Amino acid sequence: MLPPPLKALIDHFSRLPGLGQRSATRLAFYLLNQPERDLHDLAQTLKDLKTRTKVCPRCFNLTSDSTLCAICADQKRQQNLICAVEDILDIIPIERTRQFSGVYHVLGGLISPIEGLTPDKLHIKELIARIKQLTAKQDSRPIEIILAFNPTTEGDTTALYLERLLKPLNVKITKLNRGLATGSDLEYADETTLVNALKFRH
Repeated sequence: MLPPPLKALIDHFSRLPGLGQRSATRLAFYLLNQPERDLHDLAQTLKDLKTRTKVCPRCFNLTSDSTLCAICADQKRQQNLICAVEDILDIIPIERTRQFSGVYHVLGGLISPIEGLTPDKLHIKELIARIKQLTAKQDSRPIEIILAFNPTTEGDTTALYLERLLKPLNVKITKLNRGLATGSDLEYADETTLVNALKFRH
């Protein structure tokens, strides 16, 4: 019988994605054998995760304070080139390619009525507001919205909905090239595929 603190830790770990009971047990025993100072640092990091992580008020990416995220605040990024993505995790592989100089807009999901994700529950109205704000600037350059969604039924449905919604705003709408296999996730796409998908967007 395991001591209650150890058993409780294993139970917590086993609820994490990709960790079964056996992996959770190994991880708990590994931590048990680490110096107390390291465990204290880990515990503090976990506490800071919620208190020191905020959401960017413009694009809904993560930031460390209540101001704009590093990408939105970067004056070198093209503010008129907006890449709409489903989730924050989709930004990471695109940024890794170093081929995209624009900014992002995280929808917070894809349209899926079965899962209760209707357009009003996504950050679509905020995207429209951003576009209108850019259009209102007298020195505004042509605006391009890249719909960078996973090539799934939900991704295609969301892209079609946004195309119809954004068309009256007189913006250029493009989609990632279909070098991405149907049903795949941007999060797991290799860099070469993503570079070509961005370069040959249509």
